[in-house]
Amino acid sequence: MDWLPLLSTLVGAAIGIVAPLVADRNRWKREDAKDALRLRLDVYTQYTTTVKVLGENLRALAERGHASDDERALALREAFRGSGMAIASERMWLIAPQPVVNASNRVFHCLRSICDGYADGTAVSSPEDRARWQARGKAAAEMRALMREDLGVGPLTERHSPLLGD
Repeated sequence: MDWLPLLSTLVGAAIGIVAPLVADRNRWKREDAKDALRLRLDVYTQYTTTVKVLGENLRALAERGHASDDERALALREAFRGSGMAIASERMWLIAPQPVVNASNRVFHCLRSICDGYADGTAVSSPEDRARWQARGKAAAEMRALMREDLGVGPLTERHSPLLGD
């Protein structure tokens, strides 16, 4: 009995079955990678936007007149809690790679320091306030650079926001 035609038929059938499975798996991997990239972009955008808005709100609240120091501190801490920063931070901790998480955590703590400084009576644009904002700016620039690297879009040639005094 000649086995060659039967063997050729079986190999052809196996190739006909396996090839589409491999192609589907590769397509699934590409789609999964695209979805993961889109999710990280969404998380990074939410975080950086929350950072920006919270910073602006903290400065505006600190500049606004308040009936008492306690009222000012309460308004600032409420703004921090209500900003969505905790949610954005938790999403970052769940999705981002470790270097981005570490950088975003530094930005979080810089904002917390700004908020606490204002709550304790630090004047807007005082040397202490400027130092806190410069630390936040530097931490945010490092965070954005790591985010861009993770997203594969390359570095920027200029800062997002100039340092105070530039």
